[in-house]
Amino acid sequence: MTTTDVDAEHPQPRSRRTPVPRPVPRGRLALLLGGGVAMLLGLDAGLLLLGLPAPVTIERLPEVHGQLMLIGFLGTVIALERAVALRRPWGFSAPLATGFGSLLLLTALPIEVGQVVQLIGLSVLVGIYGALWRRAASTAVAIQWLGAVLATGGVLLWTTGVTTGALFPWLAGFLVLTIAGERLELAHVAAPGPGAQAGLLGISAAVAIGAAAALLWPTPGTEVFGLALLALVGWLLRHDVATRTVRSVGLPRYSAVNLLLGMAWLAVAGGSWVVLGPQVDGPGYDLVVHAVTLGFAMSMVLAHAPIILPAVLVRPLPYRPVLYAATLALQLSLILRVAGDIRGIGWAWQGGGAGNVLALLGFVALSAVLVVRR
Repeated sequence: MTTTDVDAEHPQPRSRRTPVPRPVPRGRLALLLGGGVAMLLGLDAGLLLLGLPAPVTIERLPEVHGQLMLIGFLGTVIALERAVALRRPWGFSAPLATGFGSLLLLTALPIEVGQVVQLIGLSVLVGIYGALWRRAASTAVAIQWLGAVLATGGVLLWTTGVTTGALFPWLAGFLVLTIAGERLELAHVAAPGPGAQAGLLGISAAVAIGAAAALLWPTPGTEVFGLALLALVGWLLRHDVATRTVRSVGLPRYSAVNLLLGMAWLAVAGGSWVVLGPQVDGPGYDLVVHAVTLGFAMSMVLAHAPIILPAVLVRPLPYRPVLYAATLALQLSLILRVAGDIRGIGWAWQGGGAGNVLALLGFVALSAVLVVRR
């Protein structure tokens, strides 16, 4: 994300002249659409895994559901925003490779081809953070770099045959540390001091160590990972500006509501790992995976969309109260899904999963309408 603190932003007076909009950068739009296609395919794969009808029924789709959503969609969006921040042409090869590699996973080519292309994109993302560090060293960049290293390591392990369930803490660490670093960038209004920033860096290191240890020593490593996530939630609740702006109105409050809901789901995931231990399949695995990816990461996407779109496409996403509909749909459907899965209620599990898909598609549709009308 950019370092403009939208949470504290004040509306600017309208100019008497109607401003001439800048043209949308077509290259950036194409890269963003690549991530969008990966998201649509990933949601399609999710329907197939739920045993529900889906528009596309490519045989490999269920197998690569996680890679499409985590690397193809979220990884591409993250890499694109960071490439825009870097402002160097080579940086855009990161979102190009993560998005294109995701599509290659579904072709007749060996699956390793798509894996390697994704790996190249993530390696470039690590380089982007290195360049940003050299430009302006900060704790936030260091934390995000650590997250990119976890993602690169996770995909590298995937190419060697490690299952997605076993390496999920690596991919979860990528999302968690990327977002934690971004929240630190946006926390300058709350002004966390050097001690607080050092604390967050230490917690982030514990997240990375726990993810790595969970693969070698599953039980103690998973417990360390879960405890580190809980510590991270505690840090965010203490220092994140969302705890203040939730009492505001309009866009600041909307963003804060989504941020706090995301933190709650991350606490659920962290607590589950501490109590239940390693989860590689079954209801416990479904709980931690979707608490992180849907409850935490997607709530953060909803909160940060008004920052991402202007930075990437030079087009504002104006706030309207109707955006809460997507938030409500995502949260209620995720609760229904998790409850149905844990209690073995098939219709609730499937209905909640279908609701997740509709909530995300609804948010995309709402955002598109609001941007175009603007």
